[in-house]
Order: sequence, then C-alpha cells, then structure tokens
Amino acid sequence: MSNQYFVLSHDTARKMAKQAIDQAPDGYGVSIKPKSRTLEQNALLHSLIQKISKEVIWAGLKREVDTWKRLLTAAWLRARGDAVEILPAVDGKGVDIVFRKTSSLTVAEMNELIEFIQAWMVEQDLEP
Repeated sequence: MSNQYFVLSHDTARKMAKQAIDQAPDGYGVSIKPKSRTLEQNALLHSLIQKISKEVIWAGLKREVDTWKRLLTAAWLRARGDAVEILPAVDGKGVDIVFRKTSSLTVAEMNELIEFIQAWMVEQDLEP
C-alpha cells in the first residue's frame, strides 16, 4: 500500500480517508493535521527574501537567501513567543540556532510569517 493523502474538504474525501484506514495493514499510522503551506505562499516567501538578500546589508555584508530565511524565521518565532534554541555546536566551535523549518508551517502560520517579513521590510524602507 502506497502513501495516501486526503484533504478533508468534502464528504467524499472523508469517506475515502475512512476507507483507506479500514484497508490499511496493521502497523500503519494516521495523522490528522492542518494543511501545510501552499506553493503560492512558498513562492511569495522566497520572492520577498530574494529581494531582501539583494538589497539589504546585514552585519556589514549582503547575506544569502538561506541566511535571511533563517534570520527572519527565527525573529518571527521569537515575536510570536515560540521557542528558538541556541545550542552549542556539535563540533564544539560556536553555537547553532535550531528552529522550525518553513516547510512544516501551516497555511495560517505561513501567512503570519509573510506578514511579519512584509512589516519588517516596510520598517527597513523596502517595498514588499
């Protein structure tokens, strides 16, 4: 049996999900969770961060998209009161920041992150 994914948006989808559960072999698992970010949200997020990486100098340098994504996501998590851990590096040289990846965000959380970044851009005199 291959992986199956159902968006519970109508009765037929719910019936199909129930049927898949009934037919699943012992040991399989089920997860019910909010829908994760959309492709459109991901594209918007990356376009905003791309613009920031081209226009903003931070700590004396222009930073890569991945660096900005980490910085902005960590700032957003702190702003909403979520945990961002700063841990000793496993090689003993410095520290690393550990936080949620944007791929694990729900649609609502991704909207919050995008709004946070757009507000930050306005504060930096950048057009979102």
